[in-house]
Amino acid sequence: MEKELTYRDAGVDIDAGNYSVKLIKDSVRATYRPEVLGDLGGFGGLFALQGDKYKEPVLVSGTDGVGTKLRIAFMLDKHDTVGQDAVAMCVNDILVQGAEPLFFLDYLAVGKLIPEQVASVVKGVAAACKESGCALIGGETAEMAGFYADGEYDIAGFAVGVVERAKIITSERVKEGDVLLGLPSSGVHSNGFSLVRKICFERRGFTGGENFPELGKTLGEELLTPTRLYPRVCLPLIQAFDIHGMVHITGGGFYENIPRALPEHLAAEVGAAAWPMPPIFRLLQEWGNVAWPEMYRTFNMGIGMVIIAAPDEAEKMRAYLRGKGEMFYDIGRVVKGAHDVTIKGGVFNE
Repeated sequence: MEKELTYRDAGVDIDAGNYSVKLIKDSVRATYRPEVLGDLGGFGGLFALQGDKYKEPVLVSGTDGVGTKLRIAFMLDKHDTVGQDAVAMCVNDILVQGAEPLFFLDYLAVGKLIPEQVASVVKGVAAACKESGCALIGGETAEMAGFYADGEYDIAGFAVGVVERAKIITSERVKEGDVLLGLPSSGVHSNGFSLVRKICFERRGFTGGENFPELGKTLGEELLTPTRLYPRVCLPLIQAFDIHGMVHITGGGFYENIPRALPEHLAAEVGAAAWPMPPIFRLLQEWGNVAWPEMYRTFNMGIGMVIIAAPDEAEKMRAYLRGKGEMFYDIGRVVKGAHDVTIKGGVFNE
């Protein structure tokens, strides 16, 4: 007589899934805002929008994943930072339209469910949600035996935020002469990692454990530095100042992202010498013999968020940021042009 099969025999361990939920409950609950209804375990997350707080509320949503940066997390068996990457890539995107992040949901697919690994990833998600002021109100952990290798996973998610219709940030108000203020990134963030892996692990044969004096940490630690969360610094700016445009420097770097915040008849000039380039980017360029325009098309190069404003308003924001101890750089200006970006100074001139 053949053995009776169970779901566990097929590679799916329901008990391990339940234990994972037990490990993350406190972290998830710590993110809840007053608008959250119910608790973990429902089929959907409930969030009661406070209608009396807004005149014309507009919901803004964004979705993204971490991408091939996860390969480095697998290599180093370090999983406590990628959850922040998943959150940051979503909340930073909706932020540029003026939205306050309200809630986030994640999707985690694994080959074999290891409760401690799942808890490490989701605790990173929860910490990032709390830092961003949004609630983690739901998620899904799918054990997909035979689809992902044991120990490997993918994570993605989406964020929903709200903005007053009158405060939506679009390209319509950007004008010639506007100033570009850049907020520093925390490192490579979560873009360009196919090229990073090609350079570091295929061409150079690094393992991630190498120490380079310029970095002050191992290569793996540098590359796994999580994407910076910008809501805490940017939301007060959005509320207090007249911002004409914002840009999250993600995939496509400067050349692809800045034009998304510009009207068709305007362009941007960026001075590459205006901010200190983090050492990791110079090392990547040298190790891979990558042309500098390609670097600025692929990576954030040390600037993760750009704010566009009129000169007088930009001066007020500079004073505010200085008072808060926040770093910023005057990286360029808006000019007449063909809806493109010109980068000058620093390591090359276009």
